Amino acid sequence: MSDNIKKLIAEQFLEIADAMEAGSFNKRPVIGIAVSGTEHGMDNIQEGARLAEKQGIKTVIIDGEDAHKKMEAMLESGEIQGAVTMHYPFPIGVSTVGRVVTPGMGREMFIANTTGTSDTDRVCGMVKNTIQGIIAAKACGIEEPTVGIANIDGARQTEMALLKLKKAGYPINFKESSRADGGVVMRGNDLLEGTSDIMVMDALTGNLMMKIFSSYTTGGSYESLGYGYGPGIGDGYDKVIMIVSRASGAPVIANAVKYAAELIENNVIEIAGKEFEAAKNAGLEAVLDEIKASSKKDAPREAVKAPDKEPVPYGILGVEVMDLDDAKEMLWSKGIYAETGMGCTGPVVLVSDANGAKAEEALKEAGFRA
Repeated sequence: MSDNIKKLIAEQFLEIADAMEAGSFNKRPVIGIAVSGTEHGMDNIQEGARLAEKQGIKTVIIDGEDAHKKMEAMLESGEIQGAVTMHYPFPIGVSTVGRVVTPGMGREMFIANTTGTSDTDRVCGMVKNTIQGIIAAKACGIEEPTVGIANIDGARQTEMALLKLKKAGYPINFKESSRADGGVVMRGNDLLEGTSDIMVMDALTGNLMMKIFSSYTTGGSYESLGYGYGPGIGDGYDKVIMIVSRASGAPVIANAVKYAAELIENNVIEIAGKEFEAAKNAGLEAVLDEIKASSKKDAPREAVKAPDKEPVPYGILGVEVMDLDDAKEMLWSKGIYAETGMGCTGPVVLVSDANGAKAEEALKEAGFRA
């Protein structure tokens, strides 16, 4: 044996010894698969486990009526480090971040979120979903994940809240829509293309999106694509429990196992703790309190008389659909004639060209747009 080979072997053994001493030389995590109610039978579950094990991830199938109790006991004892399951009841404040492969560009995208409830207030939930999406993406190796917000009810309020967090020091890497008019509020095209790493929405919409992305090639009865509905993530939550559906096929189950292993190996719980701490340091609780205060019904107020009608060709985007009438009346109270409408990119406030800049500033000052 040559001296060079002996030296190389010695260096390899030294590296292994250093890793063991530092506690970083660990085997891959063991992932439990707790099945109950699958629509495709045990053969499908076993095939998913077999596909996962081909990638070097050990799995344990947990069956029976008490599958969730067994799973929780195994997680508590350390017999398994993560789990994939169906119908799991997460506490309020914990919801799951799905992971799909988009058909337009074949890019992976995290859907924040897909099951569970981050908050009982819709917009507060979407703000928390953003943080949870960032946690999942970082735990999958994306150091500075990009964020977009799906163009749904609450999107503009979510955008304003996130901008406040960013301004106060919580780093959010917003992505512009691929459409010509840009903006952080994403169109359906952006979902298909995977324009941003993370797509923020409420969990009910996210659940629908997951079902479409995972089964659009099969007609809907068999989920064949993506990584499932993802891990439950929340402030202080310390388990890695992944959700799949009764319709999830073997490839999705295998990918969910892989997703779980990746999160555990990159210490998702530690990442979650740091992200929530950073968001709180940037005033997360105050931002959420402000959203909840603004969502409460105001006392009845006197009707505002509209100024004299005039042509309104100047369109102002960025006002939430639920706030359109309030925004219009606020402008009326300032002597600016305004109308409301719905364009192809969402709600719009219409004013005259002469009042355009003045109206935009007034809407911003009143908190109707970013």
